[in-house]
Amino acid sequence: MGAPGSPTTRRRMPRPEGESRPRFTDRLPEDFTRPDINPFLVAHREHGHPLLPASEAWPYRGRWHEAFGREAPLHVEIGSGNGFFLAELARRNPDWNVLGIEIRYKRTVLCAKKIEAAGVSNALITRYDAWYLDDLFEDGSLAGLYVNHPDPWPKVRHEKNRLLSRWFLEESCRLLADGAWLRVKSDFEDNVARIPRLLDADGEGAPLPRLPLQITGRSDDVITGPAPWPDDIETNYQSKFRKKGEPVYAIELRREAR
Repeated sequence: MGAPGSPTTRRRMPRPEGESRPRFTDRLPEDFTRPDINPFLVAHREHGHPLLPASEAWPYRGRWHEAFGREAPLHVEIGSGNGFFLAELARRNPDWNVLGIEIRYKRTVLCAKKIEAAGVSNALITRYDAWYLDDLFEDGSLAGLYVNHPDPWPKVRHEKNRLLSRWFLEESCRLLADGAWLRVKSDFEDNVARIPRLLDADGEGAPLPRLPLQITGRSDDVITGPAPWPDDIETNYQSKFRKKGEPVYAIELRREAR
């Protein structure tokens, strides 16, 4: 049985050999004692295109071009929030297929509305758990992966909850095509500072084999200086920190050739 459809955190476990997909399964409104408490339980299922509930998303593994109706490089944002970055990424790059992954029901609906308001046809949003990306994507299938302002989980005991972790970098290596990039922005400095350390160690500093990711750029503040990539898109959080005069850190890594 897949992991229950909730935004709670847990230690990510490798897929046992032979286990079937999906590992993550969404809960239906009728599975809740009080589905009326969150109206977006139903709303996210009834919204329709460009919003894919989990049960409709994972069957596109290996054939996302069918969901988009065309062949194009696939770029994925994890934790799309309210959809500002997702919609703008699609608008600026009409030759890409852009998919957002978000776990919260309300935010998936907000993302869908942002996509519709932007008038783009090359973006989709799905409600899915980022801890189970192997449900959605085949090896080497992504042209770009984006993580903006993930939860900081600042205490040592929170290591198991952090998205930006050794397992996530390992997963990125598997999913990214050769030369494809991983781009991270965060207002929490250690979310970026820890990534170079995790390339050859676990979260507690124990040595591990070096991952085939090359750091191609890093910034201590994309607000007052350049980002590690051209044509940076200001996120909703980035706008808030700019107004407060606080920095936003960033790093770009590229997948080395297999």
